[in-house]
Amino acid sequence: MYNNKIVKIKIFPDTFNILVLFDNGITKNIDFKKKLDEELYRDLKNKLLFQQARIDAGGYGLSWNDDIDISEFELWNIGENTDDKI
Repeated sequence: MYNNKIVKIKIFPDTFNILVLFDNGITKNIDFKKKLDEELYRDLKNKLLFQQARIDAGGYGLSWNDDIDISEFELWNIGENTDDKI
């Protein structure tokens, strides 16, 4: 199964949103507020940590540190298509 790889991101720490541009040209808005109550992502309520998101090698996901990451597949599924440009 082909998963779209992440090409570029734009982080909005004040609203806990991330725009994600995938290699197929589609941009999705990820509203992380919905995930912040999950144990894995709870530390991302810290805006300084949230804005440190980085694209994993090969575009296979986003990582904040050794403990917090999310796959490109999950981002694709939870994101909403947007015409916003990065």
